[in-house]
Amino acid sequence: MAKMIHSMIRVLDEARSIDFYDVVFGLKPVDRYPFDGFTLIYLANEDTGFELELTVNDGQSEAYDLGNGYGHLAVSVDDIDAEYERLTKIGLPLGKLVTMERDGADFARFFFITDPDGYKIEVLQRGGRFR
Repeated sequence: MAKMIHSMIRVLDEARSIDFYDVVFGLKPVDRYPFDGFTLIYLANEDTGFELELTVNDGQSEAYDLGNGYGHLAVSVDDIDAEYERLTKIGLPLGKLVTMERDGADFARFFFITDPDGYKIEVLQRGGRFR
């Protein structure tokens, strides 16, 4: 059986991205591998074995074109209201906190945040389908 282990995104500024993912999601660098022309940085936290791979390409100075195929990353949190308040106090721009219903019951509570490179991240209340 296959096991999901990481997702990769390309970023312009290593330090800026590492800071963002640490402050917002508690993801910290666990490995860093420089290669000829690019560097791979793996971020994780103790809550999951899944990692976010940041790829920094040498010489890239223009923002990446995210195209229309990219959707979003998703993370779950224990207390969506507390997380929304914490990130609001930091001053980060957040999307509206939304409750989505299905068949007359709450299906999901979530908001979106955008990282420094324009990637959308959905922050979901942990529970039900979203563990």
